Amino acid sequence: MTARDNVVVSGAELEAARFLLARMGITPEQLLAEPSTPPPTRSMPTFAEYIDRVSGVVTAGTRRVYDTYWKRVRHVWGDRRIDEPTPLEIKQLAEQTKRTAVARRNSRGGRTAAEHLISSLRCLYKYAAADGLIAEGDNPATRVGKPRRLASTRRAIPEARIAEIIAVAQTTGNDPDLDSLLLRLHMETACRRGGALALRPCDLDSAQCLVRLREKGETVRWQPVSPALMRQLLRHGEERGTGDPRDQLLRYRNGQPITARRYDYLWRRIGKQLSWVAVQQVSTHWLRHTTLTWVERHFGYAVARAYAGHEGKNDAGTTSTYVRADVYEVAAALAALTGEPHPLAVPTASVGMAGRQTRDPHADA
Repeated sequence: MTARDNVVVSGAELEAARFLLARMGITPEQLLAEPSTPPPTRSMPTFAEYIDRVSGVVTAGTRRVYDTYWKRVRHVWGDRRIDEPTPLEIKQLAEQTKRTAVARRNSRGGRTAAEHLISSLRCLYKYAAADGLIAEGDNPATRVGKPRRLASTRRAIPEARIAEIIAVAQTTGNDPDLDSLLLRLHMETACRRGGALALRPCDLDSAQCLVRLREKGETVRWQPVSPALMRQLLRHGEERGTGDPRDQLLRYRNGQPITARRYDYLWRRIGKQLSWVAVQQVSTHWLRHTTLTWVERHFGYAVARAYAGHEGKNDAGTTSTYVRADVYEVAAALAALTGEPHPLAVPTASVGMAGRQTRDPHADA
């Protein structure tokens, strides 16, 4: 007999217990019944299993960036459960990845490889937390800091140097027409390589001289181009295309679509002719810097931001919500850049808050 067996329960306590059970919807018989079998726990997948699941649901861009690092994780930890590695082990793997990173033309000592390795694991664990396999606070990858990013070495290229690049592209190589078109497309639109490679004939609005750019983050925007560039793009599609408006636009003479390798070949060729291109590791993204710098200096930050296709909330402060530029202002900037009229480039008048055109106080000075 326990001490509790000698306790006398009052009628008031019994009544309170009955009231509480009634409110909970529980009968005395249920308390006497055998406890039910707990639901089966979900088995924890291995990295090899879970990488396959996550790879099938992320965007193509995410898969392209992380696939190399997921393969490395699969090779090292493929048979381990995803909840086993500690933050220290993840840090060790990131450092190993940094040391063994392939030295490329624009290599930064493996820092980017280590960063992507940690980001790829954070992506896996984010889905694991959403699936209820781990708690949000048990994500070990978030407790491993990414390497600090170094300042970019890219900058705007002077006009004379741009002319040198164009001259080499137009007079060397096995397809100067294609390379000249690529350079002009990137200089006019400031698009990324992915945006150019994703272009299709159905993305060309010849009436308004607009191209539809689909770039990273699944962003889509209509970007103005000059009438001359639009004619080049249409002629390129007619001469080298398949006839299907949804096939890739940019192609070799034999009709095969180009890939990122064309850019690598182009800049290696230019670097052999222009030593400063090879030494400073100039790439297509430098053209984006060049165009956007020019637009910002002549038309302001809001137009440059729209020209770049930056729509994220983190690209600027809250003020950017109210000073967002539109496609007509981008077209005006393009017209000034190329010296060629654009159908959407409408001259902007200075208009007061009441809708009346304001007068320049210095006009008669």
